[in-house]
Amino acid sequence: MASAPQANSLPIFYNDLVPLSSNEHGAWRTRQVDSAPHLAKQHAVPLTIDEFVQAQRFLPIIFSAGENPVPLALMGLNEGVNTFTDDDGKLRGPTYVPAYVRRYPFMLAKLRPDTDELSLCFDPTSDVIGAHDEGDALFEDGKPSQMTQNILGFCEQFEQAAQRTSQFMDELKSLDLLMDGEVAIQVPGNDKPFVYRGFQMVNEEKLRDMRGDQLRKINQNGMLPLIHAHLFSLQLMRDLFSHQIEQGKMPNAPAPQVPETANLSA
Repeated sequence: MASAPQANSLPIFYNDLVPLSSNEHGAWRTRQVDSAPHLAKQHAVPLTIDEFVQAQRFLPIIFSAGENPVPLALMGLNEGVNTFTDDDGKLRGPTYVPAYVRRYPFMLAKLRPDTDELSLCFDPTSDVIGAHDEGDALFEDGKPSQMTQNILGFCEQFEQAAQRTSQFMDELKSLDLLMDGEVAIQVPGNDKPFVYRGFQMVNEEKLRDMRGDQLRKINQNGMLPLIHAHLFSLQLMRDLFSHQIEQGKMPNAPAPQVPETANLSA
């Protein structure tokens, strides 16, 4: 079996990563679960641009800080706080669940640094997959089952969306449209507002002042509606704050600190 990546290089949620094999996992099954414990304490989840339009109805969309930002869907404003799940990871109500979450515990990953070939891998610490008595078989007669083919197809679509997202981010940076974000929320009875920093957002002033040829380009290539979806979604940050108050999760940190491992793939 190929060795898995080191723990410190794994994306969020993943504790380990091994390739799916008919020899070693021929009798394994994957089963449905009604909770995601790995999501319960995660306040920021990577998002692809393919999801912006759907996600912006429920979740604020921001960009991580640093030289290589990625889009993130906020599920809470403070580290360790997810307002959309209970402590066991069960959804509290209707929302958009990012594909990054739905992909877990599977993902495509390189097993060898000298090749670009990706293999279907999984996190063996997840109870979704294992030698269960119930669930959908991963292999039938030594070959990938329809369920495994569906999982592989979903992971391939995710990787393609991640590549489009990377291109989108490169274009945002080349146009110098990103700026350090800041949101101040005033609470009655408090002298000072809660100020959230540590993320990036599109600079609306620079967007308005773009040259005609640049604006035409991002309109024609589909970037403009995605940028607007991001900007519209930022209004939901105050709703997230209200949810934290309602759930007794008063913020105790000045900003949502995005994990350095936040990315779209291994």
